[in-house]
Amino acid sequence: MSGNLFIVSAPSGAGKTTLVRLLLEGDPRIGVSISHTTRAPRPGEEDGREYHFIDVPAFREKIGRNEFLEWAEVHGNYYGTSKRWIEAEMASDRDVLLEIDWQGARQVRKAFPRAAGIFVMPPSMAVLEARLSGRGTDSAEVIARRIAAARDEMRHAEEFDYVIINDGLQQAVADLQTIVGAARLRHANQRQRYASLFASLL
Repeated sequence: MSGNLFIVSAPSGAGKTTLVRLLLEGDPRIGVSISHTTRAPRPGEEDGREYHFIDVPAFREKIGRNEFLEWAEVHGNYYGTSKRWIEAEMASDRDVLLEIDWQGARQVRKAFPRAAGIFVMPPSMAVLEARLSGRGTDSAEVIARRIAAARDEMRHAEEFDYVIINDGLQQAVADLQTIVGAARLRHANQRQRYASLFASLL
C-alpha cells in the first residue's frame, strides 16, 4: 500500500471539522472515511454522505465479521470505520483521513502502525470556552461538561505524532497540509511509487 492513513483527533471546539474540510477542498488525493452508525439520520443528512446508516443487528454482524478497523458505542449508538474501504483506497495510492477520538486512534494504530496521528488543540482553555460559548447552542451546564471532557481528551495529545495549535485558521490549515505533504515523501511510499528507479540502483 502506498497511500497514507491520517488520524485527526481534537476536543469539541478546537476547529478540527473546519480544518479537515479546507484540506479536502484543496487536495483531491485525500478522502475522508465515512463511518457506519446506528443512530438515526438528522435533518439534511444523507446515507453515504455524512454516514452509512444501518441498524444495530447489521452493525453487530459487521463486528462479528471483523469488518471494522475501529468501532465504539457512543451515547447508546454504534459508530465504526470500514477496514475494507480504507485498504482499497490506500492500495490505489489514495490517502485516507479519519476523524476519530483518541480511543479510536489507539485501535487504528494497532492495525496501521504507520498511520500519522494528528491532534488539534486550541491555544488555551479560555479560547476553547469562548468558542463553545460563541456557538450559542448549548447551556452553561453543557459547555462546562464539554470543557471538562476536552481537558481529559487533550491529556492524550502525547499519543499522537503531530500537534497543531489552532490559534489561527490559515496557519493551522498550512500546518495540516505540511504534515500531509511530508508523509507522502516517506521513503517507503516513494520506493513503492518509483519501484523501477530504486530497482535500477541494485
